[in-house]
Amino acid sequence: MARPDLTVLAIPAFIGAMGAEYAWQRRHPTAPGTTRAGDYELNDTVASLAMGVGSLVAPMITGPVLRRLTPGAGRWGKALLALGAASAVVTTVGDVLRQRSDHGGRLPEAGTLPSDEPPPVTVRSRVDALGLLTAGSAVAAVGSTAVAAATVWTTQTSATRLSRFALVDLSRRPRLAALTAVAGWDLIYYWNHRLAHETRWLWAVHVVHHSSERYNLSTALRQPVAEGFTMAVPYGLLALLGVPPRAIEDARAINLIYQFWIHTEAIRSIGWLEKVLNTPSHHRAHHGSQRQYLDINHGSILIVWDKIFGTFEPEDERVRYGLTRNIDSYNLGTIATHEWQDIAADVASAPTWSDRVGFLLHGPGWAYQRREELAASAEPPVPAERVSEPVAG
Repeated sequence: MARPDLTVLAIPAFIGAMGAEYAWQRRHPTAPGTTRAGDYELNDTVASLAMGVGSLVAPMITGPVLRRLTPGAGRWGKALLALGAASAVVTTVGDVLRQRSDHGGRLPEAGTLPSDEPPPVTVRSRVDALGLLTAGSAVAAVGSTAVAAATVWTTQTSATRLSRFALVDLSRRPRLAALTAVAGWDLIYYWNHRLAHETRWLWAVHVVHHSSERYNLSTALRQPVAEGFTMAVPYGLLALLGVPPRAIEDARAINLIYQFWIHTEAIRSIGWLEKVLNTPSHHRAHHGSQRQYLDINHGSILIVWDKIFGTFEPEDERVRYGLTRNIDSYNLGTIATHEWQDIAADVASAPTWSDRVGFLLHGPGWAYQRREELAASAEPPVPAERVSEPVAG
């Protein structure tokens, strides 16, 4: 009989801890007329718990589909690659045709500027129709390529596959294997967590966890449902060090269980251990939306990785939780997909392949800035008002 996942065994403890935290909040109410972001709010808590359940159920649904879409392994893999290639060709042709249409049916001579005269209505309508076609094909090209890359990467870097190339075998040394697994998982987690904040493709998955403007133990359970659609530093690398798969799974569970308790405002500090461990204080700062708290404190169990790699920031100013641009919704579909929708919209409106790839792979901050730049460049120029010459007295 297979041993159950440690995170599943911990569910009663999760529920009991949330009950204890709620009881603490009732015994320590805020002053009249004030609010506390750590307090439970029904709609927010329900959304967080529902996303937690969804994170457990989603892989059962998406897993078989993604396996069939894996190029070289699944029956739909070739079709996915064909879709990506065909969509890329259509998009590129559309780019060229739109550029030609913008210049009256021919490309401009080198060094010339486009005319300020608006194009004829017939050309404008063609450009609009062509733009819609190009937008759809661009999204299809980027999306299918991303899914193909993610599925191939997951298959090729699994612990089962990489264990064939193990440098040593730690299966006969369980204590060393367990220590290597926990420490190694923690280091790899740091880099994956950091990349999830610095690369929009990964952020689209991780943003679910940051979407709540509350901060309590239920927030820890607000987990993403689309992890299979991204790429990450493979935890299967631990298999190269001879760590057996069971120890790797246990390390994953220990890592997740540890992260649960740091999502609280009830614990302000744990003394000198703050220097070594990731704590509620450090993680509150990580969930902050103020500028000084963006993209910091990515560690899971240990905070030393952030101190080594320069991403540590202590909790100083009172933390304001949530996103820099909050979604203001408890709808589960919105919580799970809002960033994916934004990426698709940005890719659809992007004028070049450089921008389309950038909207997927660059950071969220770059995407917001580039979106504003493109919107500004698309606006018609405002004619300067004539300024009167001053009249001499």
